[in-house]
Amino acid sequence: MWVLSIKMKLAILSTTLAVGAAYGQGSNAGWEPAGPDDFRGPCPMMNTLANHGFLPHDGRNITKANAVHALSAGLNFDPDLASLMWDQAIIANPEPNATYFTLDNLNRHNVLEHDASLSRVDDFFGNNHAFDQETFDETRLWWTGPVLDANMLANGKLARQLASKSKNPEYTFTKNTEQFSLGEIGAPIVAFGDFESATVEKNLVDFFFENERLPVELGWTKKENVVMLEDILRITKIIANATSLFTPAEAAPAAKRRDLHSGL
Repeated sequence: MWVLSIKMKLAILSTTLAVGAAYGQGSNAGWEPAGPDDFRGPCPMMNTLANHGFLPHDGRNITKANAVHALSAGLNFDPDLASLMWDQAIIANPEPNATYFTLDNLNRHNVLEHDASLSRVDDFFGNNHAFDQETFDETRLWWTGPVLDANMLANGKLARQLASKSKNPEYTFTKNTEQFSLGEIGAPIVAFGDFESATVEKNLVDFFFENERLPVELGWTKKENVVMLEDILRITKIIANATSLFTPAEAAPAAKRRDLHSGL
């Protein structure tokens, strides 16, 4: 019993140390790109958090504790929000009852990764997780000012969907993908922008995508106030409205009168 007790104490101690390491790693200033044996995925923010060491740098063993730490320490996300995001991402690991996922798991096509990425080529064309400058430039054509608003971000996404649909014979974009995608489009505002105006400086977003690095050297700092689920839902709704190709309802009567007049 004494031996068993010692083993149990050692196990508890090692677990405590492991949890402590998970909650103490990474910094906004520190950064190292992925090495040849490190996993990276299609999500630039997850890759960025790994490059900064908030997530395991090798892109493996992304447990709930690691994810909550990374999103909280790196971006000041509410821990409950970070936990919810991990719960939604764990399906990327195909193993039953998985307690972790890897950044490579995120590359599974049409699970979380999808066609018409802002910065990656479609899975049909090969590498769906490495940053592709040509694809990103297609998106950036629609970012027409130094400060990006919801309309510019939405226009870039719509353009990418049209380009993908026209080139990819296996193009897939479901209603579920659309809902997930709205959060992605709003992510630059959530991470680097202003909630009140729902805008973000273009140079911060360019730097982030092209380097998979937090734009600290451009003067960015993480938000002082904790990012809550309500903040993300508000930005997502603004993005959803911007992606609609319909005009507001109050414009309909005038349009209808013009149509009738031309018909006569």
